Amino acid sequence: MSAAVADLDAVRIDSVDVHAFEVPTDGPDGTEQDGTLDWDSTTLVLVRVHAGGRTGIGYTYGDVSVASFAESKLTGLLRGGYVTSPPALWHLMQRQIRNAGRPGVGAMAVSAVDVALWDLKARLLELPLIHLLPAYHDRVPVYGSGGFTNYPLDRLTDQLGGWVEQGIPRVKLKTSRDPERDPQRLSAVRKAIGDGPEVFTDANGALGRKQALYWARRFHDEWDVRWFEEPVSSADLEGLRMLCERGPERLEIAAGEYAYTTRDFVNLVDGPAVDCLQADVTRCGGITGVLETAGLAAAHHLDLSAHCAPAVSAHAFCAVRRLRHLEYFHDHVRLERLLFDGTLTPDGGALRPDTGRPGLGLEVKWPDAERYRVYGTRPT
Repeated sequence: MSAAVADLDAVRIDSVDVHAFEVPTDGPDGTEQDGTLDWDSTTLVLVRVHAGGRTGIGYTYGDVSVASFAESKLTGLLRGGYVTSPPALWHLMQRQIRNAGRPGVGAMAVSAVDVALWDLKARLLELPLIHLLPAYHDRVPVYGSGGFTNYPLDRLTDQLGGWVEQGIPRVKLKTSRDPERDPQRLSAVRKAIGDGPEVFTDANGALGRKQALYWARRFHDEWDVRWFEEPVSSADLEGLRMLCERGPERLEIAAGEYAYTTRDFVNLVDGPAVDCLQADVTRCGGITGVLETAGLAAAHHLDLSAHCAPAVSAHAFCAVRRLRHLEYFHDHVRLERLLFDGTLTPDGGALRPDTGRPGLGLEVKWPDAERYRVYGTRPT
């Protein structure tokens, strides 16, 4: 490693650049499906912040419009800012986007920049990001996630069975697009992985309240499903609470991946509307947002589960006291390996941050990324 910057208090941000890369999916006929959505590509919006001869990187997953939002509303705000306190800059960004639109695209843009600021500070200090954060853990347990509703049975069982063979003891499949097909799909998965590993399901908000309650009971009683994610829309707080109260005791109701603001999380923990809270570091305000949400979850005696983006989440969620696990999502794993050097591989069912590399430990593979570019220009 090169020497750490001697006087971090004097370092100001020189510049910020924004990029976006759209990568086609590898699903059947080029598409993937869940309970409520079809998609044929995944877009990663990358932000780089430069200061003191170092570069921090952060990213989010969303539409290319997130890149133009970040460029329009945030890059000018950051130039000349001090790098010592990412949360202080996070607060300025939240104020800056108040009228432009804080939830959704705005929150995702802030998240990408916030991750880049934390990565930059860690690189300036020559520390792995986990050592800069108030870490409670040195690794994050994972669950394999994919099992799209348009997968044929052999691909479904090969994918989930492959994760179990790698030592990942919990796997998730998408359900509820065509509920009457789910019994065949779940039976095939159980046969492939055996009785030991945990099976999770994710309806992506496809079901009505009574329909979700019916399937919650069947999932639990017939296939020993322990996790039912977004059985109804995450906006249906009363429906989620009903399922928490009336569903099987050993089947947990989860939501939170579409929470963008602290108020969104408060709504979910009030009642509560979930048995386990989820947060996405690339949507909820970045690492600063995760730290805030972690305190809220702990105060309400709820575990917090990381939604996707494994290369960032592996560091960020080590700082979550009531950590449950991380979604090791097929699309994001594939894309991060394609675009970055330094991604992590599960060991013993968990991701352990690389403490031998500064920051997130990631470097962009520009030659591989260029063919997928949809925003920005390659650095010279």
